[in-house]
Parts: sequence; structure tokens; C-alpha cells
Amino acid sequence: MICIMKAVTVKELNQELLTRTPKELRDLCLRLSRFKKENKELLTYILFESSDEAQYVESVKEELEPQFTEVNRKSYYFIKKGLRAVLRNTKKYIRYSQNKKTEVDLLIWYCNRLQKFTPSIYKNTALRNLYARQVAEIREKLRSLHEDLQFDYEPELKALTG
Repeated sequence: MICIMKAVTVKELNQELLTRTPKELRDLCLRLSRFKKENKELLTYILFESSDEAQYVESVKEELEPQFTEVNRKSYYFIKKGLRAVLRNTKKYIRYSQNKKTEVDLLIWYCNRLQKFTPSIYKNTALRNLYARQVAEIREKLRSLHEDLQFDYEPELKALTG
């Protein structure tokens, strides 16, 4: 008979982690990093990159840039699949950071790359909608930032909306 283990709540995990020694916590983190690439990437961000958010944003852009050039351009179906994959990766890195400014920076960069993409995304309804959703998301995220940052990002948002 197969027994499926039910995951406990975050509160229960938190309580249990409070009882562990630093060595046990380190061992747990290393064990987690072996299971999924995303766990290892998150630990890498937390331990090595979270102290310099601007450098993190630049390194993410450098990593994602080749993905735009590798998008299959044979048909809009493949273009849409490729650009959605890049967006998925962009959002994965945004989740690691959990910083609203980083999220806005990366989404603006993604939309700028979409604007420059050839063939034009404006010739396909699905790609236009993808772009419009990201611009709307940027606009929403900007509201949660400090008003000085909102002012700083306003010209970039206007450039995206045309």
C-alpha cells in the first residue's frame, strides 16, 4: 500500500525549524538544494546575490537575453511559446527576489525586448495581449512603490504604452 505524505502548514514548519540547531538547518538546506534546481537557485540568490539587488537584475537580464535570440521564429505559434518561456523564467527570478522594484525593472526590460522583437508582436493578437497584460501588471506594481520611484518609472511606462 502506498502512503502519500501530507505537507504540513508553514506555521508548523516554522515551529519545527525553531527547534533545530544551526548545523541541522544547514544540512536541511543542502538536502533541499539536491532535490530541485529551483531550490538551489533560490539558495544561491539568498546567500550570494540578495546583498546587491542591482547586480542581480543585471545578471538576470544577461542570462535571459540569449533566450530571446533562441526563440523559434518559424511561426507565431512557436514565437508565442518561446516568449512565454522567457516570461516564465523572468517571473521565476522575480519570485526569488520578492522585491517590487526588481519586479518592475525586469518586467519593463521584458516589455522593451518584446517591442524590439522581430517579427513584430503587434501582428499577432495573442502576443499583443501578452504584452498588454505585462504592461498592466507593471502599472499595478508601480502603485505599490514609493511615489519617488513611481515618478522615476513614469517615462519608461509611457514609452511602453506608446
